[in-house]
Amino acid sequence: MEQQDKVVILDFGSQYTQLIARRIREAGVYSEIHPCSTKAEDVKALHPSALVLSGGPASVTDPGAPELDPEILSWGLPVLGICYGMQLLAKDLGGKIVSSAEREYGRASFTCIKSSPLFDDWWAGSDMTVWMSHGDRVEAPPPGFEVVGVTDSIPVAAMADESRKLYAIQFHPEVAHTESGSVLLNNFLFKIAGLKPSWTMASFVDQTVAGLRERLGEAKVVCGLSGGIDSTVAAVLLHRAIGDNLHCIFVDNGLLRMNERQEVVDYLAKHFELNVKCVDAEDLFLSKLAGVEDPEEKRKIIGYTFIDIFDQEASAISGVEYLAQGTLYPDVIESCSFKGGPSAVIKSHHNVGGLPERMKLKLVEPLRELFKDEVRKVAAELGLPDEIIWRHPFPGPGLSIRIIGEVTRERLDILRRADKIVQEELRASGWYRRMWQGFAVLLPLKTVGVMGDGRTYESVCALRMVDSIDAMTADWTRVPTDILARISNRIINEVQGINRVVLDISSKPPSTIEWE
Repeated sequence: MEQQDKVVILDFGSQYTQLIARRIREAGVYSEIHPCSTKAEDVKALHPSALVLSGGPASVTDPGAPELDPEILSWGLPVLGICYGMQLLAKDLGGKIVSSAEREYGRASFTCIKSSPLFDDWWAGSDMTVWMSHGDRVEAPPPGFEVVGVTDSIPVAAMADESRKLYAIQFHPEVAHTESGSVLLNNFLFKIAGLKPSWTMASFVDQTVAGLRERLGEAKVVCGLSGGIDSTVAAVLLHRAIGDNLHCIFVDNGLLRMNERQEVVDYLAKHFELNVKCVDAEDLFLSKLAGVEDPEEKRKIIGYTFIDIFDQEASAISGVEYLAQGTLYPDVIESCSFKGGPSAVIKSHHNVGGLPERMKLKLVEPLRELFKDEVRKVAAELGLPDEIIWRHPFPGPGLSIRIIGEVTRERLDILRRADKIVQEELRASGWYRRMWQGFAVLLPLKTVGVMGDGRTYESVCALRMVDSIDAMTADWTRVPTDILARISNRIINEVQGINRVVLDISSKPPSTIEWE
């Protein structure tokens, strides 16, 4: 099979690095993020067709600031430096860098002063609105570079060495605030680098199934199913590759939504002919979580307990060598699996990181390269029904991280009934498909209320409803107030233990989608 083009993004710590990868994939070109500390030989082993140097929060003039292995620039690959990436190119290649006392953050007006293929079909003769986020700036370009764009405050807002296919811009084309930024990125991919848009979900399915078949051979694989789209798609891909050598395990950890266990097990066995064993581990999980309030501790307890159960169940199946998980690219990124990179750890994920080291099984993650929306496209390619494809994401630790504070059977029961009402009303109103995720959160607060003629002192429930593409960024969903009113009225009237409902209207960043 012909090797597809690949863009390697070297991450210098920008909050927007993941968006660069997404925009490139949306253009039909495969992209991967790797830490800026990656050695040249390791970057070369990735067989990149082009390179992007991301932005970052550091100053290139600071001692210990992230650097680029200089050998990388000697390969003749097309390179696009963005923000910090531009400043680093200028510094390393002999340009002049000036540190600013204040960061420039926000919209700016960009003017193209010289023709460049980078700006074809993007700059139409009038100033373009771009998004800035930087402290340093390039005062003079390195030898061989020409200034191709400026702003009112920056004398070198874009520079290019056409002969070496080295390009750099001070602004962020990957964010929505930059006017038609995707056009600029596409110019780099197709007009400058000459790449082919071969990254499709159909090609991913074909290559993944073939790769799994080659890698696994006759080996047996145990797959942990949650019933969500990630683990289901991973299981279907594996089943296509190795058939009956796939053994699926569904663990009822006692942290699932209402009726989820039976619905999931029955559906997968009936429609996909997957061999699914259900393990009732509710008592074990709840006993380990007793008295635990810290969210990171909850996640780790649940993760390690999952691994223990899989290890035990796999031992009962002769010849099992692999554990399959539905790990996605955002899981990897947020868990900072790019060791040595400057990006910050956001939160740990129960299926990412060092946990498999405790197991006797090797790990296989068919979806590790994908963002969430790409998984949905794969699901459609595989013929999964809409109710699976568009099911709202559900965290691996389940309802435990939607219960703020200690997890108990009583609190789980209260949250399940409240969450069921949220799902019912969103589906009935048609808003379920219009948002990324909608759910209830049980807070460790009690407030005074009045029901009938009596005083109540019960818990507070928060509604969290967000719009997103891949969960890397999100904004709260503007659900009509009449729908919110129905949800609130039903929860307060039908769920004993809740007497107040509030709405979370924060975005990600700075908040996260889940509360813990």
